Amino acid sequence: MKIIFLIDNLRKGGKERRMLELIKGLSKTDNIDFEIVIFKDQIEYDIVQELNLKVHIIKRKPKYSPNSFFKLYSICNQFKPDIIHSWSTMCSIFAIPTSQLLNIKLVNGNIAKAPLNLNMLHTDFALAKFSFIFSDIIIGNSSAGLKSYKAPLSKSMAIKNGFDFKRLKNLKDPNFIKKKYNITTELIIAKVAAFADRKDYDTYIAAAQLILSNRKDVTFLAIGNGPNLDKIKNSIPKTFLKHIIFTGAIQDIESLISTIDVGILSTNDSVHGEGISNSILEYMALSKPVIATKGGGTDEIVVDQQTGYLIPSKAPQIMADKIIELINNPELSKKMGLEGSERIKQHFNLDHMTTTYLDVYTKLLQKNK
Repeated sequence: MKIIFLIDNLRKGGKERRMLELIKGLSKTDNIDFEIVIFKDQIEYDIVQELNLKVHIIKRKPKYSPNSFFKLYSICNQFKPDIIHSWSTMCSIFAIPTSQLLNIKLVNGNIAKAPLNLNMLHTDFALAKFSFIFSDIIIGNSSAGLKSYKAPLSKSMAIKNGFDFKRLKNLKDPNFIKKKYNITTELIIAKVAAFADRKDYDTYIAAAQLILSNRKDVTFLAIGNGPNLDKIKNSIPKTFLKHIIFTGAIQDIESLISTIDVGILSTNDSVHGEGISNSILEYMALSKPVIATKGGGTDEIVVDQQTGYLIPSKAPQIMADKIIELINNPELSKKMGLEGSERIKQHFNLDHMTTTYLDVYTKLLQKNK
């Protein structure tokens, strides 16, 4: 079996990590060859070198040049894959001509979020619906996402993200991590997300300031990069800057999360419905309770009042209250964290995800026989 994985780039991000985790799982299986095609020269994962993955880079210059289609066709004509597995709507669009001309099965994995109120006036929705026509199967990482995009039931399915617990080996000493990131308090709250409108850092920062107005024994970490980073930084009064730390994108995410007390994911549900969040999987795998905006795929991971709390969008006071409830009640926090870890082991493990994808690929190819 030969597979081309087609993705925009390999920067730090949810779908990028999900794809590479799948490749890592598939690499243990005999008789599977795969290559990766990206459209931007961004590779931020060490695993690409560790697994000696072959990566083709097709630069879209000019952006809508037909050369990109021809280059993808040439790569596939030479490699002769059985399957093209695309990981975004635009990647699926680019894959259609090649998959049709060379009779290659197209696995459309473009659904990784669950936006509200989509219709044909939304460009992403219209393009996604067009790509569905030429796809042999459509895979979302949440049932909520498939419902949002109205994926045809006859050829769509949800495969949840899989977490590799081997990532938790050789965690760095907490004291080393605290010193590295200038953390001076015992209590630590963290949010791991891109600085973009859809991730609603405003609510997280507002909740942090509500808490820091009354106590100074808590540090709030903001982990990630993005277009809104400078705007968020500049919005914070100097009096709070010591206790709100911006780390940028980091390599030792597991070690840093292992030091925190509560993991946060706030999202703007008016523009973005979360799929299955890798950040939440990381929090829970490391036995941390979660406070997250309810809705979308998040409801499929977090069990409210059991592994954390699901709260309304744009509700900083509610978020602050739940944070205080957890840090003031370490026994409850520990109980929720342990139940979260067990939930990830049972329902979101890497082996299960890999096996499910492999079964999909196998059945898809058997239809040709």
